[in-house]
Amino acid sequence: MDKEKFIINSLKESAETKLKIEKECKTDILKAVEILTAAYKNGKKVLLCGNGGSAADCQHIATELMIRLNHDIKRPALAAIALTTDSSNLTAGGNDIGFENVFARNIEGLGNKGDVLIAISTSGNSGNVIKAVEKAKEKNMRVIGFLGGIGGKLKNKVDLPIIIPSTNVQRIQEGHITIAHIICELVELELYG
Repeated sequence: MDKEKFIINSLKESAETKLKIEKECKTDILKAVEILTAAYKNGKKVLLCGNGGSAADCQHIATELMIRLNHDIKRPALAAIALTTDSSNLTAGGNDIGFENVFARNIEGLGNKGDVLIAISTSGNSGNVIKAVEKAKEKNMRVIGFLGGIGGKLKNKVDLPIIIPSTNVQRIQEGHITIAHIICELVELELYG
């Protein structure tokens, strides 16, 4: 195995994916900014859910909204909750009501009409994320899907699917955090810039 070639090929694939995002996702990224900005202007909050690396992305994105991303902007916190970080909640839910229900249960308790759910799934087929989206729709929440590949089952369940144009999970996850940074910073600029 040529490790140097592997590094070069990985970086090239990552860069090429990001250039595809610019061509294929720019309009949807702008729509996501509009949805989030409108929600915050109306005193609403953002909930986020996903599994594995996507769970970590939920935590990352919630922090960017709550704390700040652009250090040139002084602003109040923007309400955002990662539903992936409470180990007691997740393990009790997994044990008592089934892992497929853990995010939906939290949306039942925390979600309100007009709030936004960011549902992250590289495949678009995560069962617990699908149930979360269904519960969010019942509660009249807007749903943005950060997806990959062809969007999976979630593509047609969310209000706004943003589908990273790749089938490589690593590139999809890199794309998700890249678009999240762009969205968070544009929301800050729209609200407080």
